[in-house]
Amino acid sequence: MTMTAIMGNSGTMIVDATCAPSQIKYPQDANLLNQARKSTEQLIDRLHTPGENKPRTYRKRAYKDYLALVRCRKPAAKKIRKAIGKQLSYLRRNLESIEKQLQQGKSLTSAEQNRLTVIQKVYEQQKYMYDNHTHSVPDRIVSFSQPWIRPIVRGKSGKPVEFGAKLDISVVDGFTRLEYLSFDAYNEAGTLRQTIEKYRERTGHYPARVLADKIYRNRDNLNFCKEHGIRLSGPALGRPKKDDQPDRKQNYIDECERVEVERRFSLAKRKCNLGMITAKLTDTAFHCIAMSIHLSFFRFPPVKGQQILNRCLQLLS
Repeated sequence: MTMTAIMGNSGTMIVDATCAPSQIKYPQDANLLNQARKSTEQLIDRLHTPGENKPRTYRKRAYKDYLALVRCRKPAAKKIRKAIGKQLSYLRRNLESIEKQLQQGKSLTSAEQNRLTVIQKVYEQQKYMYDNHTHSVPDRIVSFSQPWIRPIVRGKSGKPVEFGAKLDISVVDGFTRLEYLSFDAYNEAGTLRQTIEKYRERTGHYPARVLADKIYRNRDNLNFCKEHGIRLSGPALGRPKKDDQPDRKQNYIDECERVEVERRFSLAKRKCNLGMITAKLTDTAFHCIAMSIHLSFFRFPPVKGQQILNRCLQLLS
């Protein structure tokens, strides 16, 4: 990297990640199995031909076993495990009945086939966790109606885990851009290089500095920023050296400026519904998240009432 290219860097980019929680019921294994079992019973009823022997589902007994658990105020771990085992057995029996009916030439619609695929995936995951005495599994389904939602571990007080989409944004000169959006729990440090390259495509040069959390300061990102003459805010990796005197004033200024992205998240979640996504499909959920960010960061003039509505219509037209 030549000195001319390094001196050509200009501007400041602030990056951060957050989660947009979806409106789903808190996932519990027994509840997911109960929903899957009820859905298999509906499929069995749909595939059944009048006049033939209907497969047994034991739906009344299964629902009674489920109510015995949920009506208990503080069930013990053994009772929960026993209830999950029963629901797994009922669900396995129903899946076998559906498979036999399909082998006899009966068919399902595309929507019913997709629902059956989700049910089978739920059964496989719950059976694996039950057999291995664990509570984690890759790509765990936490919502039967929205199987693409994944748990996002945030590690924050009060909400260590959130369920919804994870997104990265960047703030440059007061304008906010949605850089990355996914329902999978990814590491935001892996998207920093992509975000910086997008900045260069828009402006024709790299930023002079990038303000970010400590999680972005891994060796790959530090080497990339050093190669292109970008200063990535934050302390150095490893133990501090004895003769190393950090620039406390510059670190304080960087941290004060980095807080701007936190204010953007706060406004979007409090005022623009980013804190609770009610959409039920992936495309509509992504659209709602993008619109929440877009609307929350518009700088309207100090007008009220009908003038605000007219201004919104002008911007959207």
